[in-house]
Amino acid sequence: VFRAQWMSELKPSGGASDRQLRAKGQRRTQEHAREERVSVFLAAIKFYRMAMQLVPDIEFKINYSRPSEADRSGENYMEDNDTDGEIEDLLAYFEQQLTLESTFPKICTPEIDMTQVHISALPREILMYVFRWVVSSDLDMRALEQLSLVCRGFYMCARDPEIWRSACLKVWGRNCTKLGPFKSWREMFLQRPRVRFDGVYISKTSYIRQGEESLDGFYRAWHHVEYYRYLRFFPDGQVIMLTTPDDPLSVVPRLRTRNTRMDAVLFGHFRLSQETDNQTKVFAVVSKKKEEKAAEFQKNRFYRRSAAPETEHSFHVGLHLSSGGRQSFSKLVWIHHSCHITYKLTGETVVTAFDLDRMYTPFFFARVKSYTAFSEQPL
Repeated sequence: VFRAQWMSELKPSGGASDRQLRAKGQRRTQEHAREERVSVFLAAIKFYRMAMQLVPDIEFKINYSRPSEADRSGENYMEDNDTDGEIEDLLAYFEQQLTLESTFPKICTPEIDMTQVHISALPREILMYVFRWVVSSDLDMRALEQLSLVCRGFYMCARDPEIWRSACLKVWGRNCTKLGPFKSWREMFLQRPRVRFDGVYISKTSYIRQGEESLDGFYRAWHHVEYYRYLRFFPDGQVIMLTTPDDPLSVVPRLRTRNTRMDAVLFGHFRLSQETDNQTKVFAVVSKKKEEKAAEFQKNRFYRRSAAPETEHSFHVGLHLSSGGRQSFSKLVWIHHSCHITYKLTGETVVTAFDLDRMYTPFFFARVKSYTAFSEQPL
């Protein structure tokens, strides 16, 4: 009886000590959580000050709408948005992962330890300027897409809407102030019909021509004639056109810049036209580059020759843009070709329209890597 009473007296004191330990543990957990909230709050103040320095009216650009429960949880994102192993919005997923990983998210982290300064130490503004140099004034969006495969941070930078908007403005100008049926500027650039700048359009024409009969009348020669037409478009609206029997292997490298020195090259400008029947057409006007004539000295001062009337020749070209094979916007079909001769003395213009027969074969696009190997200036 004494032993049972003694054990009963010990039990209440032991329960009180357990409750005290649990209370102390809860107080410590609460203090630790309070310290974490304070540190996050201080970090938020720091980022807010930085945002105010970069954009003074940042208050008017912030969306204060409360996120949904699925967005706040962040734990079951993969299960809710992963359908057959594919993530619907990869950009939103990467941004959420970077936010959940650390309080001070970086664009990327080094894979191995290094003593040199990593590219992730650069501010995002400078990194975006580097990306504009990658795109360059030649609109090399293919290089931008390849750069997005490096890591998820580069993927987020490559999807920056301002870069794609600048590219769309450079291609269509005033005709793309609004997205219209497209969801993003990137979707507009990839799906809206346009000419390509990272290569050259080539048209090959070949035919059989009958030659002269031999002296004895025993045989007659037949000639196989083959020549090429080249079209090279530039983002600033300029175009180069060349007709020559030389094969692409020798001609294409010489069309990399606008300052080519080939004699038969025609220079001009082009524009895109979106018709009501949802067809995109390309209209170009090309002519030979004007050169200063050297002073002509007469061999005999008594000899006079009537000078030929000065004229200006220009060629007007109309093409229909379509997709051929696997590549988009890789085919140009002839719809118009004419020659305009303007007499400088009278100002009269004579127009000669050519019949579009089988000699006018379609242009097909060929990508040239050397055209976008160097960047002359950023986007």
